[in-house]
Amino acid sequence: MSDSNPEPPEGASPEQTGREWLIYRGAGEPHDGILNLPKPPPWRDFDGQPLVAPAPEADSASTRRLGSYRHMAEMHRPSPEELEIINAALYLRRPLLVTGSPGTGKSTLAHAVAYELKLGRVLHWPIVSRTTLADGLYHYDAIARLQDTQLAASTRAATGAPPGQAPPAALPGGIGSYLRLGPLGTALLPTAKPRVLLIDELDKSDIDLPNDLLNVLEEGEFTIPELERIAEREPEVEVLTDDGQKVTVRDGRIRCHAFPFVVLTSNGERDFPAPLLRRCIHLELGRPDHERLATVVRAHLGEELARVGDDLIARFLERSRTEQLATDQLLNAIYLTHIAEPLTRDRLADMLIQRLDRPR
Repeated sequence: MSDSNPEPPEGASPEQTGREWLIYRGAGEPHDGILNLPKPPPWRDFDGQPLVAPAPEADSASTRRLGSYRHMAEMHRPSPEELEIINAALYLRRPLLVTGSPGTGKSTLAHAVAYELKLGRVLHWPIVSRTTLADGLYHYDAIARLQDTQLAASTRAATGAPPGQAPPAALPGGIGSYLRLGPLGTALLPTAKPRVLLIDELDKSDIDLPNDLLNVLEEGEFTIPELERIAEREPEVEVLTDDGQKVTVRDGRIRCHAFPFVVLTSNGERDFPAPLLRRCIHLELGRPDHERLATVVRAHLGEELARVGDDLIARFLERSRTEQLATDQLLNAIYLTHIAEPLTRDRLADMLIQRLDRPR
């Protein structure tokens, strides 16, 4: 490189290198901007090794979220402030806590980022009141392993084979055959590019789960006690991931390399502990305007239905000023009223778009 165009110094800011600082642009078009993401701050730098295979391609869940016509429109259409907050989470390697009313696109945001930055399949962890941290990390089926061991012993006895010389089909698999990583555990595998993890509706959880998440999200690693106990005699064990692929776990420990892009969503039904909040970047999604709703309709149903459903979009917006409504209701109404007879259009729309906060 010539002296007139020197190499930028290590750790230089995006402005110094001439790069646009926004990695995720909300443009709806896939690009390789994630390769321009600078090194993490020292307190968020992880060194998990060796790297595992890249994430599989996005599945049908992303298509359902983003729409079959997403190439015709910018799906999420984030505001400048929203873009800055999303990119802050990417740069700082911090979870993004997304709050807002139902139907404002909180879950869709994770799919939009994964699609635009080409980060592959979104790992989805839906939360209910019974969910524990272990559900997200891994599952060990001890009962199945015991049953297989007993079956192998019975087969050996029936065939008269000496111990350890039973037919291969009768032998139980190793411990890795009974272990499967959950969405969070898979997201923390050491990958070259970050995985996208959607922890959906965290406010539905038991009171302990947000606190239990703290250490894992801060340290970027966890252990599997069942594998730690046998690490001396079996240091490498193949297990199944949430993607259905096999990976090797060494010494019973998993540590990330690129911290995942974690999206935690909440409908605002509860408050979270301060230690969790300070470890997250917070994004509040407000009510969508006419332009954003039209874009959502266009992405899912195409240009024609967005045009003929424009009056329903306007009515939906007007009602949403005083009623709690969800965007899914609008999509249902536009799709069905396009098929139904014109005389029943308004009645069907009112039937499908009912306020969610009315007494039951």
